[in-house]
Amino acid sequence: MIIDQASSLRRLMRQATVETAEDRRPPAPARVLAVTSGKGGVGKTNVAVNLAARLATMGRRILLMDADLGMANADVLCNLNVRTTLAHVLTGRRTLSDVMIDGPGGFTLIPGVSGLAAIADLSEFERARMLDLLTQLEDEYDLVIIDTGAGISPNVLNFVEAADEVLVVTTPEPTAITDAYGLIKTICRRREGAEFSILINQVRDSREARRVFDRIDLVCRRFLGVRATNAGCVPLDPHVSAAVRRREPFVIGAPDCPASGYVRQLAHKLDRHAAEPRDGGFFKKFASWLAG
Repeated sequence: MIIDQASSLRRLMRQATVETAEDRRPPAPARVLAVTSGKGGVGKTNVAVNLAARLATMGRRILLMDADLGMANADVLCNLNVRTTLAHVLTGRRTLSDVMIDGPGGFTLIPGVSGLAAIADLSEFERARMLDLLTQLEDEYDLVIIDTGAGISPNVLNFVEAADEVLVVTTPEPTAITDAYGLIKTICRRREGAEFSILINQVRDSREARRVFDRIDLVCRRFLGVRATNAGCVPLDPHVSAAVRRREPFVIGAPDCPASGYVRQLAHKLDRHAAEPRDGGFFKKFASWLAG
């Protein structure tokens, strides 16, 4: 009896030791998804906002960072009134919590992230402090979605290169397809082993989406030696434009519409990848690229 009690006590102590070690283990930094496009007007920001809203309604902790320089309008699509941005934090006029806004569905929005490039102009102490604040954010969220600008400017590419995953949004229009390929080519030249997914927006049906994806994937394999991942599509849907006019995500205002169904599928795909290992914090990688 005494031996049994001693054995049970040892098992409990070993279990407590394991649990304590796990409690001390630092949380993994959030996975970072860059949502980008080769040209403007393809619905990139709408995709980013609705993905954030859908994942948040699934109970995930989502941070959406609007890094679209000059065209930042995620707040408009969410009917939010932005008074401060990350630029105010960099200059010391606001704290990080001052610029964080609750978005529809429960995600958090930080506007004005394009100003993060100004971190390179800070003193070493200020830069370290800012990176520490931003790195702490990575431990508080399951996924960080970066809505980048369109095109291949250095501002866009710095965010894309530091992200864990890249989602390229395009449409069936020939110019959009050409610019999407141009963006992918630039990413592959700058980032060895780059992986990216392609989402075809504003399609008539899934067959059209498949044809567009196959066309881009073919030239990527033939001329770049890389394969694209098919992230699916979002169809032309009157509920989407109606939601934009109401300034709300369509996954919130019209959760049963066709477009919401396709975004839901993509959200579940991303959610399955959320726990995969990653190779370091986003903000530290971003800062290292800025430093050259």
